[in-house]
Amino acid sequence: MGLLKKLVTAVLGLQLVVICFSYSQKNDTLKDVRFLVIGDCGGLPFPPYFTKVGKTTAAEMAKVTQSLGVDFILNLGDNFYYHGVKDVNDFRFKESFETVFADPAMMNIPWYVIAGNHDHLGNVSAQMAYSQRSRRWRYPYYYYDLQFRIPSTNASITILMIDTVLLCGNTYNKKQPGGPENVDIVEKQISWITKKLKDCRSEFLIVAGHYPVWSIGHHGPTNCLIQILRPLLKKYKVTAYFSGHDHNLQLIKEDDGIAYIVSGSGNFVDKSVAHEYEVPHNWLHFFNANISTLGGFVHVKTTSEEMIITYIQPYGMQVFQSVLPKRKL
Repeated sequence: MGLLKKLVTAVLGLQLVVICFSYSQKNDTLKDVRFLVIGDCGGLPFPPYFTKVGKTTAAEMAKVTQSLGVDFILNLGDNFYYHGVKDVNDFRFKESFETVFADPAMMNIPWYVIAGNHDHLGNVSAQMAYSQRSRRWRYPYYYYDLQFRIPSTNASITILMIDTVLLCGNTYNKKQPGGPENVDIVEKQISWITKKLKDCRSEFLIVAGHYPVWSIGHHGPTNCLIQILRPLLKKYKVTAYFSGHDHNLQLIKEDDGIAYIVSGSGNFVDKSVAHEYEVPHNWLHFFNANISTLGGFVHVKTTSEEMIITYIQPYGMQVFQSVLPKRKL
C-alpha cells in the first residue's frame, strides 16, 4: 500500500472515530483570535447559482461561527465561477454570496477577500468596489495586510493577503499559470511582500494566496511560487501559507516547520492526487477529498503561544488538527 493510500486510510479511520463533535460556546474572556479559512466557494453562473457542496459548507460555517465564535473569515479566491463578475451590480454578488452565506450568525462577520484565477477572467475591480456595498465584504486592493492583537496579551498576528494570479499569471484551464502579464506589477508586489515580511515582529505570520505553493492535487505545486515566494517564506520564518485552487483539504509541512494549508473545498471536491510524487512523502500530513462530506474549511484558533489548525467538514466532522508554535524571532 502506497504512502498516500495509507494516509487516506488513516484519515478515513479517524473520521469514523470522530464522526461528530459538539462545539462549545466561545467565552469572550478567552485570550485568542479565531477565524475561518475557505477557498473556491464561487457558486455557479447558472441557476441555482450555488452547489450543494457550497450550500452545505456554508451551513456548517454558520454553525461553527455561532458555537465557537469567529472573529473573521479569509476568502482565498475563485469567489465567482467561472468568469468572475462583470461589474459591481452583477447579480452574482447576491445569488452566489449573500444568499448562500445568509445565516444570521454570519451577517456581522467580516470576510477578507482576494482574487483567484476565475475572478481574474472577470472584473476584479468590481469585487473591490463591492466593499462599499456590503458591510462584511472587505477587499481594499489586490494585496494588503491585516493586523490582529490577541486579546489581553502582547502577542499579535500579521496576515498578508496576496494576489498570486498577478504574480504568476492565469491558468486558462492549464495546470500551471502561464506567466505574469506585467513584470512591473510582479516586482511591485514582491517588493511589498518582502518589506512586510522583513518588518514583521508578530508572533504569528501568515501569507494567504489563491495558488498553492505545495499541493498533491490536480494542479499540484505552483512552480512560480516555489521560485519567487517560497524563499521569502523560509527566510522570514512565516508560520503558515494558506491557499485554495485545488478543491480539497491538505496540510503539507516542510522540515523547517512552515505549514502549507490548502482549503479549497468551498464549492467543489476533487479527489485527484495527480502530483502525489512531486511533494516529499514525509511532508504530507493530511489530505481529504471525500465528496460524501460535501466540502469543508479550516478553523484557526490563535493564542499567545500557538496556532491550532482544525479541518472541519459538514455534519460536525473534525477530521484533522495540527498545532503550530509561535515564531522564534
